[in-house]
Amino acid sequence: MSIQPFSSEKSLNDFLGGKNAFTVELFHHFVGEFQKAGNVTLHPAKTMIGIATPRKRVAYITHLGKNFIHVVFPFQQAYTDNLFFQKIAQVPGTDQFNHHFRMMAKADVNEEVIRFMKLACRLGS
Repeated sequence: MSIQPFSSEKSLNDFLGGKNAFTVELFHHFVGEFQKAGNVTLHPAKTMIGIATPRKRVAYITHLGKNFIHVVFPFQQAYTDNLFFQKIAQVPGTDQFNHHFRMMAKADVNEEVIRFMKLACRLGS
């Protein structure tokens, strides 16, 4: 897993430390599938973990819960024809639409989610 921390940012261990094995397993599964979808690296920051192509960040892991991980995909349009984004919200004053995905099981990363991972990578390259 490629990680690009900066001295002022948190480390991946800061996010995963103290999390239960189930959540850590979900995290690693999600990241592994994203890395299969495209050339992405992890960028732990102050409050979230960025997932980036060599050109820009294409998704953010914003919450590692007791039994889930929460991921935000920022796109330039709303993709409403899907079954897994629990919320899609336009960022005020921009053309960015944040697509919120809550992963509660490995099976949640299905073909549809992988299609959006690939789209994020393609748009971020």
